[in-house]
Amino acid sequence: MPAARDYYEVLGVERGASEDELKKAYRRLALKYHPDRNPDDPQAAGRFKEATEAWTVLSDPDKRRVYDQYGHEGLRGSGWPGGQGVDPRDIFEQLFGHGGLSDLFGGLFGGGQHGGPRQGSHLRVGVCIPLAEAWKGTQRTLSIRRHEPCDECAGSGARKGTSPERCGTCGGRGRVQRSQGFFMMQTTCPACRGAGQVIRDPCKRCRGAGVREQTAEIEVRIPAGVPDGSQLRLAGEGEPGSQGGPRGDLFVVIEVEEHPLFQREGDDLLCEMPITYGQAALGARIDVPSLGGPAELEIPPGTQNGDVFRLRGLGMPSVHGHGKGSLLIRVAVEVPRRLTARQKELLAEFAGLDGEGATPRRKSFLDKVRTLFG
Repeated sequence: MPAARDYYEVLGVERGASEDELKKAYRRLALKYHPDRNPDDPQAAGRFKEATEAWTVLSDPDKRRVYDQYGHEGLRGSGWPGGQGVDPRDIFEQLFGHGGLSDLFGGLFGGGQHGGPRQGSHLRVGVCIPLAEAWKGTQRTLSIRRHEPCDECAGSGARKGTSPERCGTCGGRGRVQRSQGFFMMQTTCPACRGAGQVIRDPCKRCRGAGVREQTAEIEVRIPAGVPDGSQLRLAGEGEPGSQGGPRGDLFVVIEVEEHPLFQREGDDLLCEMPITYGQAALGARIDVPSLGGPAELEIPPGTQNGDVFRLRGLGMPSVHGHGKGSLLIRVAVEVPRRLTARQKELLAEFAGLDGEGATPRRKSFLDKVRTLFG
């Protein structure tokens, strides 16, 4: 018989390792070598058993003290390990709390409750709406493909007039036990695949599935101010559950189309508005677009290219009901590309009258140039 390996070596920790270090090391090995994850690898099953034995000893202060002083012989002398009646669930509950094995491996190896009610799967669908509809809110009728209980067998999967029978292999539990080394392991029942019941005479319409794929029309209300990429949850509109379990949910992902005039920035809307040189220099009262209709904006004299004006309350509504954002108008002063003879004459006259006081930024720039290169 090969000599038993040192327990600290098995877990890959130092002799002075803390309880937390032991727990992390064992969890890593248990996840790697668990028999449900390596069903056809006897070597992995042996490693799993070895790691479990090492953890069971080193996690117990009394056993660890005996092992540190006398090694494997000291444990055998004290009656450990015996190998009879050891349930790994007790070990895992000690390590991971109530639920033990299913808490640790449920998501990886199909653990959890079997043979009882289970919620149906969730569904996801995308909806694209214009910015104007996101501004005021809207409704959509969604056509989705999902499973519905078979109307022939009322969702039982069994031919009309018959019923599913309790699985004789697992007794309706959906799980069976098998020996794995020195303890017992639970696995999904191969006869009923975890359902806890079997159908001897399946429904011809749904072929025993209990459900049939159909098209469902679902109304969804999209609230005003909904952001691009947001997700709405419609509870109970997903796939049907099994064994009397509730339906899953339907998640609606909202895509808001880009607008030709407005760029969204949170609850604010930004619009770039071209104005003439004369409007910027002399000031003007102009109409600007908004999603609620035209609005009036006062352009003060001396407005510069790129200046931004804020019109409060004309932006997007807050999806949380906290009022509305602002409409931001960024002006772009447009210089004419073609001039009539009269326009050129007037601009030439204006240029001759243009003093440095009328263009303070230009004067400041020229002063810096003179300082650097004068």
